[in-house]
Amino acid sequence: MNRKPHVAVVGATGAVGIEMIETLEKRNFPVGKLTLLASARSVGKKLKFRGEEITVRELKKDSFGGIDIALFSAGGGISKEFAPIAAQAGCVVIDNSSAFRMDEKVPLVIPEINAEDMKWHKGIIANPNCTTAIALMALHPLHRAFSCKRIFASSYQAVSGTGAKAIAELERQVGQIVKGQPVTREVYPHQIAFNVLPHIDSFLPTGYTKEEMKMENEGRKIMHHPTFHASVTCVRVPVYRAHSIAVSAEFEKPVTVEAALAVLKKAPGLDVIDNPAKCEYPLPLYQSGKYNCAVGRLRKDCAFDNGLCFWVSGDQLLKGAALNAVQIAEELMK
Repeated sequence: MNRKPHVAVVGATGAVGIEMIETLEKRNFPVGKLTLLASARSVGKKLKFRGEEITVRELKKDSFGGIDIALFSAGGGISKEFAPIAAQAGCVVIDNSSAFRMDEKVPLVIPEINAEDMKWHKGIIANPNCTTAIALMALHPLHRAFSCKRIFASSYQAVSGTGAKAIAELERQVGQIVKGQPVTREVYPHQIAFNVLPHIDSFLPTGYTKEEMKMENEGRKIMHHPTFHASVTCVRVPVYRAHSIAVSAEFEKPVTVEAALAVLKKAPGLDVIDNPAKCEYPLPLYQSGKYNCAVGRLRKDCAFDNGLCFWVSGDQLLKGAALNAVQIAEELMK
């Protein structure tokens, strides 16, 4: 790998693309040259990187000559079409969409958990689902110590997970309600302001949504745990940024709150905020903009013989997307 790689961001003008550019800058990633690619309608827009303005170019089949690393966040369709082309051109693709996550030829990586899986990449490395990534930051250290059998979880997912248009929708609806105006909808099937929607992604014949199954399917692959079970309800909440997940986990080995806290306090990329007496627990409001996820509300699960309940919160544009992708790029540089 070139010591000062030529990096491309595909989907540069989207919510995650913008975070990718900022994260590369804030973490002093050794970018030799930055190319910004997007659809035709974004061409000509200018985005700042290290004090310079870079003009967005159109994503085309011949965009990847000379590029070392491409961070993709432009949706599954674009990834399916262009990631193999980029990989053929000799570029390592770090893809934020769901297109390649379950492909057995593509590593699915959270660097704090399974960085070693990157060794067998064939030009494409997948970034996990944002909710899965945030949940596993707390679950995996506990699994390593106590062997997790299954979890039951509910997510509390911010609108920024849907993209910039959803952030604008929540803002607009709050304004409409405050002014007593009729509420208009474009992004979600129902009003999101002052409401919660138990519906993220499309429904499967089982009644679960695709999003809900990602926790089990991706969790198995990332943790190398083929018998892991996860029953999840994913819920969209009127929060701008940062997802939270309430998890009840059952373990094979005996587990105490004290032993679990000792494990979590040592876990990389995770803060423990757990002092209920002082109303201290992770909050999406305070996790927004932070690289680390946070875990708290740890307690023995009273419905399992050998279980723990916990609450984990993290910025899904960062650990759930842009930060994880940049951390994968940092691992490539090692």
